[in-house]
Amino acid sequence: MRPGFTGIFCTFNSSMMNHRNPLIIIALLTGSLASAQVAPKYSNEFLSIGVGARALGMSNAYVSTVNDVTSGYWNPAGLLSVTNDYQVGLMHSEYFAGIAKYDYMGVAKPIDSNSVGAFSIIRFGVDNIPNTTELIDANGNVDYDRITTFSAADYAFLFSYARRLKIEGLRVGGNFKIIRRKVGDFGGAWGFGLDAGLQYDHKKWHLGAMVRDVTSTFNAWSYNLTDEVKSTFLLTGNEIPENSLELTLPRLITGVSRLWSKEEKKFSYRAELDLDWTFDGKRNVLISTSALSVDPHLGLEVGYKGLVYLRAGIGNIQTTTDVAGADVTTFQPNMGLGVKIKALTIDYALTDIGDQSVALYSNVFSLRFDINQKPK
Repeated sequence: MRPGFTGIFCTFNSSMMNHRNPLIIIALLTGSLASAQVAPKYSNEFLSIGVGARALGMSNAYVSTVNDVTSGYWNPAGLLSVTNDYQVGLMHSEYFAGIAKYDYMGVAKPIDSNSVGAFSIIRFGVDNIPNTTELIDANGNVDYDRITTFSAADYAFLFSYARRLKIEGLRVGGNFKIIRRKVGDFGGAWGFGLDAGLQYDHKKWHLGAMVRDVTSTFNAWSYNLTDEVKSTFLLTGNEIPENSLELTLPRLITGVSRLWSKEEKKFSYRAELDLDWTFDGKRNVLISTSALSVDPHLGLEVGYKGLVYLRAGIGNIQTTTDVAGADVTTFQPNMGLGVKIKALTIDYALTDIGDQSVALYSNVFSLRFDINQKPK
């Protein structure tokens, strides 16, 4: 499992534990957040999942292909392919057998013939976590009516702008993003960052590049812990989290794709290869050095008359150890389906959050609406 999601998963499991340790829920969660601050390579990891079932079905190999409202996440330069008055995108998915909810909404609108703007909201959260900090009253009695609930949720608000340049086939775009991470009333963070992207078309070849957190993204964490909570942290061997600054380092994503059309354009074939470049030390990916790591992923899409699409992809290539202690190379397969009905596009993907050992595959659905205003 990616470390960025460990805190959330452990939080739910801890809520099933014996109430004799009522604060273990908070200890595990905030302890995970505090440790994340010394591991910047996994900061804001909820923004690495992806949005839109089309992209997820292609294993996130999408940075040069994306051409709709989801470009606000994948590559803002792709927004220039939006020609409707408005385009709206929606997605909902659930992970860890429904424990965690992941939602996306985006809207894009052309500003003029050479520029498009968009706004996107992303939320990843676990809701209704039992808060048993007041389970025992002042007289030492267990009172289950004193149990309340809280949410641990991460939010991202993306403001996107794309513009077509004078060089034929070249488009550029950028994001200004606001990050909000909140753990009930116990702690939270505000963050700000920038993304930049470009796309370039040459005949049937398409090139794309996206730099996330181009200037680094900063999350300022603050905590509101009572003396009782702090005492429990010390008794359970957990460090008391302190107000601090969390840094998300830049990441480069490059992609190349090719489109083929056959049988008088009844069938179309698209393939894309992406490379994710990180510069924060060695990671468990296919190409890894002490200076940088490169994570490749490949996506395929077959379309029929622009109405029905079949998709597949492979990614998350890693080296793991089997039961005999030998190194083996593993990868994650994804697949998907898309249907376009006039102004409505429905996409479906069968995908994992990125963990082959558990293989909790999720069904992801997303919708896209093309809206044209009627002339007055």
